[in-house]
This record gives sequence, C-alpha cells and structure tokens, in this order.
Amino acid sequence: MAKNEKAKKVDEGFVKKGASRMKEEDLKKVLDKADEIENKFESHGPLKRLLEDFKLLMTLVNDYWHGKYREIPWWAISAVVFALLYVLSPIDVLPDVIPVIGYTDDALVVSLTLVLIEQELHKYKEWKLQSV
Repeated sequence: MAKNEKAKKVDEGFVKKGASRMKEEDLKKVLDKADEIENKFESHGPLKRLLEDFKLLMTLVNDYWHGKYREIPWWAISAVVFALLYVLSPIDVLPDVIPVIGYTDDALVVSLTLVLIEQELHKYKEWKLQSV
C-alpha cells in the first residue's frame, strides 16, 4: 500500500475506532506522558500550530481524571486520549522519523478529534470560565 493510500485511512472513522479501544488507564498514561507529548507539539511543524489546542485537551483530560469535570461523554474523552497517545506513538500511519511529513498524520488525528468533539469542547470551556 502506498503512503498516500495509508494517509487516506486517517479519517473520522479511524479516530472513532481508535477511541473505542481506550480505557481509563489510558487517561493516566496521557497524564504521565504530558511533558513528552507537549514536547512533540512544541518542536514539530504540523503539530506546533495545534499547541494551544493541546493545552486545552490536556486540561480537559486532567479535570476529567481528577473528577472535576465529568459532563463530557466517554466517547469524547476517549477520542482526546486516543489522539494524544497517537501523537506520542512513533509507529503510526506516517512514521515520525520522516522529516516534516512524519507529523502530518499526528496533526490530522488531533484536528479530526477537535472537529468531532467541538460541541463538547465549547461546553467544557464555558464550564471552565464559570468555575474560575
């Protein structure tokens, strides 16, 4: 299968399928690896543009893990966890070792996740503003 064909597989269904495999312990893994994930966002082109979104997603995962915010459905939080673990994994559709384009699929997975959970993120942001 050519790389372009593989890249086409990264779509909404790919994110939903990955999210369906997430478990509670995967949330902890994301929190434990937060610095490592953030480093990828800070230092790699396609992901760099999503740094602010990453910070929001990490805050959401942290608030969910600590029981501060549980108004988000499991499918949405698991999509976030899947996307962040996908960024962390060096083995994905486009291997991260390929200069520049290696992180394109990571950015695509995060972007698709943001679109999928957009309404839930709006609710979370509103809650966050009210709880300050």
